Amino acid sequence: MSETVLITGGAGFIGRFVADELLRRGDRVRVLDSLIEQVHGDVERPPLLNDAVELVRGDVRNGDVVAKALQGVDSVIHLAAEVGVGQSMYEVERYTSTNDVGTAVLFEKLIDRPVRRVVTASSMSIYGEGLYRDADGAIVQDAERHNLRDGLSNWEPVDAQGRPLTPVATPEWKRPALSSIYALNKYVQERTTHIMAAPYGMEGVCLRLFNVYGPGQALSNPYTGVLAIFASRLLNGQQPMIFEDGEQRRDFVHVSDVARAFADALVLPQAAGGTFNIGSGHDRSVTEVATELARAMGKNDIAPEIVGKARIGDIRHCFCDATLARETLDFEARQDFGQGLAELAEWVAEQTAEDRVATARAELEKRGLVA
Repeated sequence: MSETVLITGGAGFIGRFVADELLRRGDRVRVLDSLIEQVHGDVERPPLLNDAVELVRGDVRNGDVVAKALQGVDSVIHLAAEVGVGQSMYEVERYTSTNDVGTAVLFEKLIDRPVRRVVTASSMSIYGEGLYRDADGAIVQDAERHNLRDGLSNWEPVDAQGRPLTPVATPEWKRPALSSIYALNKYVQERTTHIMAAPYGMEGVCLRLFNVYGPGQALSNPYTGVLAIFASRLLNGQQPMIFEDGEQRRDFVHVSDVARAFADALVLPQAAGGTFNIGSGHDRSVTEVATELARAMGKNDIAPEIVGKARIGDIRHCFCDATLARETLDFEARQDFGQGLAELAEWVAEQTAEDRVATARAELEKRGLVA
């Protein structure tokens, strides 16, 4: 049965794909979005937003606007958030206000206008370092890196005896280790959803997204997803900038798969009350990804710049154990990574992007956030 779905932050990269997926399934879609300049530029309506979507322009922290947007709504997908680990470490009030207070305002207004289900976007960033095994085969949930400011060449976490740890896929049961303000914000959004939904007769679901990529990302935003940042650099003939030694491993999942996960999580009975990793289940080094993207964009002559420094708040390895989503939601990522990169490269070739990466790095260094 079709519903009217409100997507907060729905004019953004992920939100537009989610809106398209819901429209294909016969739902009506309303979007609440403040259209901040850093992400959208100076536009009244993002050109990639489906014409069938009703757009309400406003701030998720504005209770009157949120109450208006909720009128006649059957369910909510909550994507509204300031995004970016690095920027969150100095724009603390802005991130905490938008992410935490915005979520609080949403749920406060839902008390008077409860919906069937709220699906909230969480993040792999809440894990901090991913899961590891030590030399004896024991699981390590609380791996840490020390002395990043000492300029050590070994970026890898080690155990108490100084032995190297081996990264393994991170499942939902791993304890959170909140190493940035953004991670803290996403965990607050997640817990707020689960705390507030049931007492008011709603169902809450949280999806912990890994590194989402695809066409339509904000190429001029230096705090967006890493592939979009790399693509912007390459498009401008610049080297992708990689912190540390480039061997840190991540999971990259295509935005079309993420959109499908949100649409399924909105309706599947077994999703209610759950928190699920959404990733591809495959890990790749950041250098490998930058090299493959350069090849897809026909920029083989531009090798990545290995910075050899760490950003405070960054983690070494974290990639997705997708078992729970597969077994509970029957979710598996379908997009082949090579094909996804080719699609991204084709889209990027038609864009223009202002390269702000160097400026962003300078901001971090000025504040002592680069070791």
